[in-house]
Amino acid sequence: MENALQYSRDNFDRSVTELIDFLKIPSISTNPESAPDVRRAAEWMADHLRSLGIQKVELMETPGHPIIYAEHLVDASAPTILVYGHYDVQPPDPLELWDSPPFEPIVKNGNLYARGSCDDKGQVFMHAKAAEAFMQTSGTLPLNVKYIIEGEEENGSVNLPAFLNEHKDLLAADVVVVSDTALFGDGVPAITYGLRGLSYVEVTLTGPDRDLHSGIYGGAIHNPINELARLIAGLHDDDHNVSIPGFYDNVVPLSDDERSTFASLPFNDQEWIEDVGVSKARTAKGYSVLEATTARPALDCNGIWGGYINDGAKTVLPSKASAKISARLVPNQTPDEITDKIRAYFEHNCPETMTVSVKDLHGGHGIVVNTDSPAMSAASQAMEAVFGEKPYFTRTGGSIPVVADFKKILGLDTVLFGFGLDSDAIHSPNERFGLDRFQAGIESIIRFMQIYSGK
Repeated sequence: MENALQYSRDNFDRSVTELIDFLKIPSISTNPESAPDVRRAAEWMADHLRSLGIQKVELMETPGHPIIYAEHLVDASAPTILVYGHYDVQPPDPLELWDSPPFEPIVKNGNLYARGSCDDKGQVFMHAKAAEAFMQTSGTLPLNVKYIIEGEEENGSVNLPAFLNEHKDLLAADVVVVSDTALFGDGVPAITYGLRGLSYVEVTLTGPDRDLHSGIYGGAIHNPINELARLIAGLHDDDHNVSIPGFYDNVVPLSDDERSTFASLPFNDQEWIEDVGVSKARTAKGYSVLEATTARPALDCNGIWGGYINDGAKTVLPSKASAKISARLVPNQTPDEITDKIRAYFEHNCPETMTVSVKDLHGGHGIVVNTDSPAMSAASQAMEAVFGEKPYFTRTGGSIPVVADFKKILGLDTVLFGFGLDSDAIHSPNERFGLDRFQAGIESIIRFMQIYSGK
């Protein structure tokens, strides 16, 4: 292992250069026009794994973008890890807010700036570099490794569950390892054991059959924008609890032990408030910022539009108004249940002057995993060796729906072994990944592989 660690350090600059080449490919899975680039990114990553000497690497087609499957099997008696990641990225918009072009990676102040640098190209690439370090120093890996790297994570992973069901035998393993989460803070190691789920819908209210002149019709037409704004405002009560009937029916209250653990974590509410640029946090009454953002459900409007929004004036009463609304869910809440309740809220409260449609865009289940497993212990030991302190076990507010799919379909728990930071601006302009954390991630994965192998 020590030789592998030294190799990773000696070849770090080359690893960064290779990652930059990977990041230059605009693999935006949500944009149909980017489909050739999405495939190019898949081919690039597959070719790179082949260059490392991984035994089997192939692109497996789906109705959408291809999935990279790779494996390097060394000993039937050794543990097998299934490494999951994704090579697709979020759209870079709004482009004008980037300090440098999103697909022209640049290193500045120790950070690598580019779309996908942290989510998830940079983090999945750490696994390739860890494997390379072993292959170049000992000619093999200390345990069996399978890789599944998809190109639709940022588009809901719509084809992945069917792929998992179809290839259960091929994907057999002891545990899944995912690097797509964050440390608790800069230099503060953490392993995520809980994720929130997701229900994501698009709501449209339709009034008149066309846009109308506000001077001629104003005062006698019920405006869809006004009404949609009213309905959205009614999604929360004065204590910022979600007011949709039944929304909390299946939520398991936080235990006293869980709340004590949250209170003991090195989290500063005021620093968080200053970091996000607001004057005050707004949580449901009685819950801390950390509890509210990681272990409690939430409901938010993510976008709203209708009528005329370009420069200048156009005095119209809009025919339609729409909004995208997402709910972050905790275990025991299901996306189907919450989507139905959101739909029922808008249908029940839609005025007779309008019609409403609620389109289910996508969703995923939340999950909490066992922190006492051998794989979790190995990950904790690996991080402690690299960071000099034991990692915290934490829950996060984000969603990785495939983690629940791995449990439901393959029966596998997941180690969420991420090295990002909440301040890395994933999904936002100026996304970045600290090169120190890129190296720490590689070394942690090397140590994890060796420890978990039992050798």
